[in-house]
Amino acid sequence: MGYDAAVPQTCLIIDDSLTIRRGLRLALEKAQLFDEILEARDGADALEILSPGDGTPGPAVDLVLCDLVMPGVDGWTFLEKFKADEANLEVPVIVLTGQETVDKKVRALDEGASDYLTKPFDPAELVARVRVHMKIKGLQDQLREANASLEALAVHDPLTGLYNRRYFIERLEVELDRSRRHSNALALLLLDLDKFRMVNEAQGHAVGDKALFAVADTLRRSLRRHDLVCRFAGAQFAVMLPQTGRAEGAAVGEKLRLAISQDAYAAAGNVPLTASVGVATFPDADIVSIDDLLARADDAVTRAKEMGRDRVVMWLGELGQAAAVAIRI
Repeated sequence: MGYDAAVPQTCLIIDDSLTIRRGLRLALEKAQLFDEILEARDGADALEILSPGDGTPGPAVDLVLCDLVMPGVDGWTFLEKFKADEANLEVPVIVLTGQETVDKKVRALDEGASDYLTKPFDPAELVARVRVHMKIKGLQDQLREANASLEALAVHDPLTGLYNRRYFIERLEVELDRSRRHSNALALLLLDLDKFRMVNEAQGHAVGDKALFAVADTLRRSLRRHDLVCRFAGAQFAVMLPQTGRAEGAAVGEKLRLAISQDAYAAAGNVPLTASVGVATFPDADIVSIDDLLARADDAVTRAKEMGRDRVVMWLGELGQAAAVAIRI
């Protein structure tokens, strides 16, 4: 944990004194804390280095050493502009000042500085303070990465990388409400892989997992950007199609059914792999809630299994039944 010396690090030194800049560089190079050390004569020069303005991104810095009193753009102005960028909020800034008044130091800390050094400074103290702030930044970076990973795990299926059931249902609830308010169609597809247990039994669970991942990848590649797909349970997947009615929903179901049978064969250890697809849409005669939508799509999947599997079945609310959809694309 903490500062990782193996990760390339960049420091930016801002001071109008060439002598000070050289002294800072010498101390940092001797301590071997950074892979790259950038220098700026004042705040304006530093801002130009960080954002060249020619369309190319500037360097990402890991720590800034900044004088407060400089001609042109001083340290106060630089600090304000630098911290205005959200990407720099966690980048430590150590201000250098010859003014020992407490109010100046407090102001610098209030405006985003992490620490201060009074000129003339001792090189050993400089290096010690830099080490401390680099370790703190390293810990903060690792914490953010851990939190991001936890957030991803909370909404994604760890095997396939698709969204998980809980997140899918939350989004489906929101989309159904939106469809109701704006009188938009909404289609829900449930895809159940046929006799998937045979893949696990014949080829082993490792091959079964590979097949599930292949199906997930096929679904992901076959859908529109604003559609949503999840691993719903075991060998079952769910797809939400906003602004999609019966005909379009059935056509998408057939497209996915064909893609699965074509793409997942090799991943399943050359065992034929097909899917039964159930489609339910809103609005429909007996679909009012998300539970209705899920139940009717599940009824359609059951009917597809009963009819021999490897087919698309649509729930027809006005008839109170699930019926096969004769579509070939």
